[in-house]
Amino acid sequence: MSMRTSAAPLLEVTDLRRYFGGRGSDRRGAIRAVENVSFTVRLGETLGLVGESGCGKSTTGRMIVGLDDPTAGSIMFRGENLSGLSPKEWRTKRREIQIVFQNPQSALDPRLTIRRQIREPLDLHDIGPAAQRDEVVVDLMNSVSLLPELADRYPHQISGGQAQRVVIARALALNPSLIVCDEPVSALDVSVQAKVIALLEDLQAKRGLSYLFISHDLRVVKMLCHRVSVMYLGQIVEEGLTDGLYNQPLHPYTKALLSAIPDVSIVANRGTSRRMVLQGDPPSPAHPPTGCHFHTRCPFVRERCKQEMPALRPIEGEASDRKARCHFAEELKAV
Repeated sequence: MSMRTSAAPLLEVTDLRRYFGGRGSDRRGAIRAVENVSFTVRLGETLGLVGESGCGKSTTGRMIVGLDDPTAGSIMFRGENLSGLSPKEWRTKRREIQIVFQNPQSALDPRLTIRRQIREPLDLHDIGPAAQRDEVVVDLMNSVSLLPELADRYPHQISGGQAQRVVIARALALNPSLIVCDEPVSALDVSVQAKVIALLEDLQAKRGLSYLFISHDLRVVKMLCHRVSVMYLGQIVEEGLTDGLYNQPLHPYTKALLSAIPDVSIVANRGTSRRMVLQGDPPSPAHPPTGCHFHTRCPFVRERCKQEMPALRPIEGEASDRKARCHFAEELKAV
């Protein structure tokens, strides 16, 4: 997978938190959906944000596009902090930042034609002469391989794959730099998934787009993403270049996720000769375990893990951008 990126981050997220509920100044009992999450996305890059359902990845995406307000932390986009923007300021910023949701049919208005839905961002932001906007709609439909004759149909008259292309075309209407893709292919058949992934890659190559690609499907992430951040219980537990992370995971949770991939050809070396089956469910984000949040399910747990929270840190002998939140990551390299 080739990648043409700029050196400076387009998006820089630092110590991002999102708590729901809680009592008192210390937010006791709050659901800690996202806790101290940091990452960057460069221009022309795809960062995969992966983990089990409920780990906080979608909440992270919603904060980046302004649908949820952070409890703390900063979201810097082209050097400007998005946290705390007013609705009017967000209206302008959404010309550069768009989101594609999981279920394309629910993201479309059943009462409007495809033409009107793709044209809507152009009308809302008063982009270009009104008389020429239908021509822009046709160009956008062509860019996502939708036949122009579909323009006057309604969402229920097209397939799921076509509906997702409509959603992508609508997101492209404002010529954004960053698109947050929140499980954009999980509701589609496998054959349709491959076509949408190829489309996203093609659009990135032609337009220099950046993607934050949120998914629980590690097979899809392997195909599309340049780098990967793995989330567990609101925290990032491992990050690095896709090939390196897949070939040698350095956190027990990442090892378990990769060992569960049915198709063994996806990963050349999972870093383990046996399948790791996690016991139990993730703990409640309202009452996370002391020490390492993963220690209640970790097959390599030691006493230190139960007492001391590990930092997300560079791993000795690895590239500087390779990090893991594990006290014993260096030892696990050989497991």
